[in-house]
Amino acid sequence: MTKKTLGLDNPVYDYLLSVSLREPNILQQLRDETAHLPMAMMQISPEQGQFMALLVQLLGATKTLDIGVFTGYSSLCVALALPPKGEIVACDVSEEYTAIARRYWDAAGVANKIDLRLAPALETLDKLLAAGQDETFDFAFIDADKANYEKYYERSLQLIRPGGLIAIDNVLWSGKVADSQVQDNQTNSIRAFNEKLYHDQRVTLSLVPIADGLTLALKR
Repeated sequence: MTKKTLGLDNPVYDYLLSVSLREPNILQQLRDETAHLPMAMMQISPEQGQFMALLVQLLGATKTLDIGVFTGYSSLCVALALPPKGEIVACDVSEEYTAIARRYWDAAGVANKIDLRLAPALETLDKLLAAGQDETFDFAFIDADKANYEKYYERSLQLIRPGGLIAIDNVLWSGKVADSQVQDNQTNSIRAFNEKLYHDQRVTLSLVPIADGLTLALKR
């Protein structure tokens, strides 16, 4: 995992941020607080958050999924980009980390847009499908345990509408996916997932080299 875009040295990365990042103070405050946590590397980069907000606006999204909340940076980026009646179903299992997220959602005035489900994400997604919510979502962001990426993707594909977008984080995995000497379970899971999506004709695909790699899958 990485908190900035792979392959950019510090001067280039700093320049990128200086001429493009328009991060609201509330997002910077959340990022700063998260940086002191033991699992801070799970935080997405600010340029990725801004990019996702742009995608949501381009889609005209009103209903989205956030699979893997952590301290709430990605969901806050999306919530700020959604219209007043927009909705995010946010999936996580951590009371501790999502308590931080809730504070910042409240402070930003977007808590009313976010429906936090504290349960295993697969359980939440299956409940949404059982409730007849297939093809009602515009956008899904997947950034949770890598072993279940394929299952999250398949359920998200059912839940989003044709023309909706799924964004999947960490698909370059700090470059480990390209190193044949690395054969741990998480890396191999991401490799297999990337291969699956490459051959999946149900979507239009692009792997964007922002942050730790972000795959975009547009449902046909």
